[in-house]
Amino acid sequence: MLRSSWTPGQDHGRGGPVLVSVTDFRLHRITDLPGVYRAARRLVADWPELEGAHGLWLWTVPTARRCGAVAVWRDAAALHGFIAWPPHVAIMRQYKGRGTLASTTWQAAGFDPVKTWHRARATLRDGRTGAL
Repeated sequence: MLRSSWTPGQDHGRGGPVLVSVTDFRLHRITDLPGVYRAARRLVADWPELEGAHGLWLWTVPTARRCGAVAVWRDAAALHGFIAWPPHVAIMRQYKGRGTLASTTWQAAGFDPVKTWHRARATLRDGRTGAL
């Protein structure tokens, strides 16, 4: 599994509870992976401006045609704001039907990068994300 460096958001460093979101996009064709990656990098470029975002890692397993993100949010409202964000909506529409998207979330008392990544990786490895 390849992982990007941490991209901090507006709420990075703020204490208190967080919501972690893990997405897993399993593409039907490997040829779509570069486009998905470029689209994700465009979203990440604006990440520091997103309300309620602590930060995220992008991840991929190219040989399995899988990619996604582990994103840390202040709360569910911040996550839902991102889901409805027009650039995100446009990308989701562009890649609709090109794979299977699954996700899971959990709440934590605070953000610990090592514990968060460890749990996210175990979730992805064990297939514990729920199909959408």
